[in-house]
Amino acid sequence: MPQTPKFLAPGDYDPVKTKQRVRHIIRELAHEYPHPRTSLDYETPFQLLIATILSAQSTDVMVNKVTPVLFERYASAQQLAAADPAVVERVIKSTGFFRQKTKSIIGAARTIVDDFGGEVPKTMAELTTVPGAARKTANVVLANTAPRPASDHGIFVDTHIRRVSQRLGLTVNEDPVKIEKDLMALIPKRAWVDVPHQLILLGRGPCKARNPDHEACPLLKWCPTGQAARAEGPAAAGPRPASARRTRARRVVGPPESP
Repeated sequence: MPQTPKFLAPGDYDPVKTKQRVRHIIRELAHEYPHPRTSLDYETPFQLLIATILSAQSTDVMVNKVTPVLFERYASAQQLAAADPAVVERVIKSTGFFRQKTKSIIGAARTIVDDFGGEVPKTMAELTTVPGAARKTANVVLANTAPRPASDHGIFVDTHIRRVSQRLGLTVNEDPVKIEKDLMALIPKRAWVDVPHQLILLGRGPCKARNPDHEACPLLKWCPTGQAARAEGPAAAGPRPASARRTRARRVVGPPESP
């Protein structure tokens, strides 16, 4: 049985109406967040790649505290490729999972030096061969560093984008790869760079995980979750019991799909 999305918006999922709503959503996001980009600090594509790898299971704030020290010691892929893992572990320890991340970023640096002449590749196919650079990481790097992202880039999906896109009724999926496909089908390619960053900003603002501030949300008019909360009144402001959320979600999703 597929996992029920935790933040699935109430109401029936209607792909036709969703496409109509998306036009308004994109326009309002552009008005509310006109210059969206990653909050990770970086100066080069290589630095952004390393910072994005470090951000897994961590926060951008924490990563931004660590990377100045890391990049002062290792300013290039060549220098990080030759680094002592024990030293790197001490530098990045506060980001969590530091041993695995050390292997990933040193491995990424070595692959970039050995296979790509020291330069971060600019296509999804090449970038995802780099250790630590799965599709989400590659999408972040391409979206932020390439004036015209590679033709094979997509839309990265993190926890904020998953939650917000589900509440907006843009997807009924939980798996990031499936959510990415849903969003790519709905959102014009010209907006693939801006919209994910805008959804993150929205998710860090009024559309937070617990007790979202629907009245402060710029997308309330086009959000089925917000409209349902408004219709139910103040009682809907607090978090629902888990059993209630599961009941509502099952009603939205319908019968379980076959494996």
